[in-house]
Amino acid sequence: MTAVRPVDDRSVDKGIERTGQIMDMGDGVLTAIGNTPLVRLRRVVPAGCAEIFVKVEGQNPTGSMKDRMAQAMIARAEGDGRLRPGDTVVEYTGGSTGASLALVCAVKGYRLRIVSSDAFSEDKLLQMAAFGAELSLVPSEGGMITKALIRRMIETAEGFSRQPGTYWTNQLDNTDSVAGYHPMGEEIWEQTGGRVDVFVQSVGTAASLRGATTALKRHRPELRVVAVEPAESAVLSGGRPGAHRIEGIGIGYPPPMWDPALADEIVPIATADAEEMARRLAREEGLFAGTSSGANVLAAIRVGQRLGPATRIATLLVDSGLKYLSTDVYRC
Repeated sequence: MTAVRPVDDRSVDKGIERTGQIMDMGDGVLTAIGNTPLVRLRRVVPAGCAEIFVKVEGQNPTGSMKDRMAQAMIARAEGDGRLRPGDTVVEYTGGSTGASLALVCAVKGYRLRIVSSDAFSEDKLLQMAAFGAELSLVPSEGGMITKALIRRMIETAEGFSRQPGTYWTNQLDNTDSVAGYHPMGEEIWEQTGGRVDVFVQSVGTAASLRGATTALKRHRPELRVVAVEPAESAVLSGGRPGAHRIEGIGIGYPPPMWDPALADEIVPIATADAEEMARRLAREEGLFAGTSSGANVLAAIRVGQRLGPATRIATLLVDSGLKYLSTDVYRC
């Protein structure tokens, strides 16, 4: 079982943070992780709203921001000997983290066992398998994401982790992932010319919110931070856990890396509204992204309408819409 290590949010791995510099070319495709575009939204943003910029994380190699965290978790585990040549990596995931780990493990030559579920996009399951991951699927109740499902996935992965020569990345508890998102915050700061008033991000493990915010607040301590969660399972807002369809976020309980002090505000977004905004982004902005990205943009707009046009908000298009072609989000 993976030991949970404390994280110093002020530190950044020099081998991971690049902010425009090329890593060792011997890392192959891993050098393509990060330095994604930042785009200003035009047509979906109503009059009188703040400026809203989106980081297009679907431009990472597997089409997701999770490439950043997968690279960080594997690199740090290799660095301190928790992960050795010939070992097997194990993780539970809705798909994007699994695809990212599968990419990194394929490059580095590790066997990867993934615990996932039929509640998540078939496109994600196929992508993980294409990179060589071995999948074990935990059945869901009606294809819905629930606290009970997440617990069963974790328990299954924990069982696999007890086998010899196995390293469990354990994404919900593994603070190594936070360092993978420090460069994203630095990139946002540079790409906005050093002016960001608000950062908006949905909460899955909370690593991306924590990592990007840490970097941004080095430059602007007064940065306003907005967390996003499914309205049907608004546990961070003090509500009860429930079933929803926004993949990658809303696990039904506060994740271990969540700290209420991280966010100045929490905005719940309903699944149907997030899906509709994802479709609007594709049709009106030409930006093809997933459901949590739709939730991020809708939350940013709600905050931006309140704060007004003098405010600049940055948020994330977490992954590519190509991961959701088999779901109701884009199925015609």
